Amino acid sequence: MKQKWNRTEERFFGIGIYQPKTEHNIGTLWRSALILGAKFIFIVDGKYNGQTSDTLKTWSKIPFYRYDDFEHLYKSLPYSTQLVGVEMNENSTPISTFVHPHRAVYLLGAENNGMPSKVISQCHHLVRLPGETSLNVSVCGSIVMYDRLAKTELK
Repeated sequence: MKQKWNRTEERFFGIGIYQPKTEHNIGTLWRSALILGAKFIFIVDGKYNGQTSDTLKTWSKIPFYRYDDFEHLYKSLPYSTQLVGVEMNENSTPISTFVHPHRAVYLLGAENNGMPSKVISQCHHLVRLPGETSLNVSVCGSIVMYDRLAKTELK
């Protein structure tokens, strides 16, 4: 008997920060990632030594990866996964109309300087949140993950 393919198995996402400025933001993003269904989180060109306020012990539930630079991240993308840059850019799609890829890696820029054009140009998609100024990076990531979850549940 032929088994029906479970399409939900094709879906996953990870989320991370390019050149994060504070460990607190990484810890907050990690907790949101756990709650909102991410399979992993990461940082590019940054450091993280843990957060004592991690009461959920997120480190034991979803993996955390460190990439030395953007090229390292890009070469390490899982097969058939699209890189989605979250950036205030004229070419970004508003999140309200964005269709999330089944297999995605979301890359957030640091609040003070975002992502360089070299990184932006290599993203498969760019998405932006409403507003004229940037949000806290962990808040931004939480909104993106919630939007993905909400739109996925509608299907």
